[in-house]
Amino acid sequence: MAYPESTQHDSVGDLIRGILTDLRTLIREEIALARVEIHEQAGRMKGAAVSLGVALAALIFGCTFLLIAAAFGLSALLNWPIWAGFLGIAVLLAIVGAFTWSAAWKRFSTVQAVPKETVYTLKENSEWIARRLSSVRK
Repeated sequence: MAYPESTQHDSVGDLIRGILTDLRTLIREEIALARVEIHEQAGRMKGAAVSLGVALAALIFGCTFLLIAAAFGLSALLNWPIWAGFLGIAVLLAIVGAFTWSAAWKRFSTVQAVPKETVYTLKENSEWIARRLSSVRK
């Protein structure tokens, strides 16, 4: 970025306008850079999401077949009818699910959607900029 040469004839208003123009240009360039970075990250995220989807499908099918095998094994081991083996596995899964749901809900309730420190810092920065601009205009 080329800076115009300053002469001694520049007024304070011209200097402030120049600073504000440079600030606008900087903000536009930062936004453009952020867009490019977000686009790149979105592409990477898409590839990772596809891989995770395939892995999740494989895990779901694998766990399903393991549970079916466990139900048949339980019924054969205890000489129960097959339906009782499936019922035993279903009750076990329901108990594990209930405890896991309860623990997850407690942890979820402690999560804050808005990061307080970041909001505080942004407010602080905007107040600082406002003070600087008001002191320059005086």
